[in-house]
Amino acid sequence: MNAPVFTQQSELDRISASKPATSANQPVLGPWVRAQALNLARHTQALRNFKRDEFGLGPEAPTEGHIQAVNQLLDKLRPGLKRHSRHVALLAKAARREPSSERLAALVEHKHHAHDWVRGIEKIWDFYFELFGQRQSHFGQWLLSTDRIALDCYQVTYLGIGKEKSVPAPPPFTYMRTGFGPATYRRGIKLRQLGSQYNPFPLIQLPYHRMVNPWTLGAVLHEVSHNTQSDLGLSRAVPLAIARTLLRAGFSPAVARVWVRWNRETFADLCGLLLGGPCIVASLMDVVGRSPRITYHFDPKGVHPTPYLRVLISVELLRRMGFDAEAEKYARAWTSLYPTPKPGMLPKEILHSAPRAIALVVDALCYQPFKEIGDKSLAEVYRFGQKEQRMIEEAALRLATGDDPGIVPERFLIGAARFALDNQLAPAEKIKEKFYSELSRR
Repeated sequence: MNAPVFTQQSELDRISASKPATSANQPVLGPWVRAQALNLARHTQALRNFKRDEFGLGPEAPTEGHIQAVNQLLDKLRPGLKRHSRHVALLAKAARREPSSERLAALVEHKHHAHDWVRGIEKIWDFYFELFGQRQSHFGQWLLSTDRIALDCYQVTYLGIGKEKSVPAPPPFTYMRTGFGPATYRRGIKLRQLGSQYNPFPLIQLPYHRMVNPWTLGAVLHEVSHNTQSDLGLSRAVPLAIARTLLRAGFSPAVARVWVRWNRETFADLCGLLLGGPCIVASLMDVVGRSPRITYHFDPKGVHPTPYLRVLISVELLRRMGFDAEAEKYARAWTSLYPTPKPGMLPKEILHSAPRAIALVVDALCYQPFKEIGDKSLAEVYRFGQKEQRMIEEAALRLATGDDPGIVPERFLIGAARFALDNQLAPAEKIKEKFYSELSRR
């Protein structure tokens, strides 16, 4: 056995009674060993459950459902940390009693593993602490507004489908980030930000510059649609519908594979348009209308359709929805910005087959029934026609004059803000303020 590191009267606990404690006569190793167990116990206690009232008391605060979902995730992980904490406390006690090399080595080894658990849980705790904490800021009203738009999209979805399905909970939760584009993290998928734990509810990330300009928030409808594709059980049905449609129409397997790879983004674009109406095309143009080098770019492994084609896909749906004049105007504007690509910019087979492929894909996704939603088509679930567009236009006039826009669904206010802006019905800042004040008061 190795010789003890300390004398019989252990330095771990001894402080001379005859001299006042100073840094010169204070023992080091003993207090350090004792502190390791104390620190870990305090870390474990600090990674507590969240309380709803600590993020404000107003409607912009996280809902009880969101708080419960995160706490349940933490509850799953906390027992492992507590076991490590108890083990380290026992090892620290043993090392103080008999500070041999073996016991000290065992202590630091288990301390290392325990702190891996601390960091893992702290990563999750920090992630949600930051997201929930945004609701206490000036931006809480904005985030409450986008929450309500996302909730409205879910409600119209589950009311419109022709098949009974369990109601998903909690609803989507929006948060703000700086950066170029929005993003979403679907319910039930493993997230790197959570240490590969399962995400308990849909998260929708919105860039600050979109929040400042709410007429660009068609992105909310797009990101929500990614989540409904999963929650409705359409993740396999949609790509299969695209593949079968194109292959039966005589398209090559290579072309069909490209459109299948684009299925999720195409689905989200089309659902967003069905949810919000013609103005959502303008919002899409905001996103993909960039330098020609980017807008014409074809990524052979990309999941997004080539940006040049994305707007043309939405224009085709707009035509099918009965908005022929609007479809023509958007198509003319888009092709004025981005004329037909020069040879070599896009794969020849993709470009030449695009008009027919677009028509077939729009029909397959929006006008053919899916058994997963009760043998209804998406166009039947999301009924949007001239009547709904007139509601948006009337709401735009009321937003511009500061009046109550009425009982229009929350998602329609994005189109109302866009219509008011594009027709110069009011200054941009006034439109923004009325948009958020109306949504946050509901």
